[in-house]
Amino acid sequence: MDYKKLLLVAVVIFGCSNTLPRFGTGGRYEEGRDQFLRGRGGDMDKAIVAFEAVVTVDPTYKDSLTYLGRAYYRKQRYQDAFAILQRALAVNPDNEIAWISLGMTQLQLGQNEKGIETLKSGITLASKVMVEGYHNYDKWDIRRTIQASIRRSAFLLISDSQAKDKILQSLSQLLAQVDDEDNFQKNTHVQNVAPLYR
Repeated sequence: MDYKKLLLVAVVIFGCSNTLPRFGTGGRYEEGRDQFLRGRGGDMDKAIVAFEAVVTVDPTYKDSLTYLGRAYYRKQRYQDAFAILQRALAVNPDNEIAWISLGMTQLQLGQNEKGIETLKSGITLASKVMVEGYHNYDKWDIRRTIQASIRRSAFLLISDSQAKDKILQSLSQLLAQVDDEDNFQKNTHVQNVAPLYR
């Protein structure tokens, strides 16, 4: 069977569904990330299955441990999130998203003092790295909404560390903004390079 026939068979088999064929660790990672970045519209169970498959094969693959921990958090599986996010930080101790997610998880588990300290570290790191060039995106956060959310979260952590619900809400909003910006940047990048592949 030549290449064109094989492609036609793939289109017929997969063309009528929303599910794309995903091969290997990279495909499973993209599948999980796609579900995760849909926010409330995403299927966290599918995201968890995809990320679990990735970390079983290669726990150091991109930021799959962080995404898996965050997916567990969204499903309110806080003990699982806690364990996975600690692994994520063992792999990459400079992962600001993992620090913030771990701190939020600690607050949910009632580890309030540790959670606040973890969050302070995560927010400090985020304020330093979430600038132009973050994740190799030249025009990251050009409206400065993420920087404003970082400052708001930092203020809450310092001034009102007892307001757990406000802190969690502020940090959830921050992470959602980061996810939205990351998704926007990824899609914009794909659109800008698409003509190169035609």
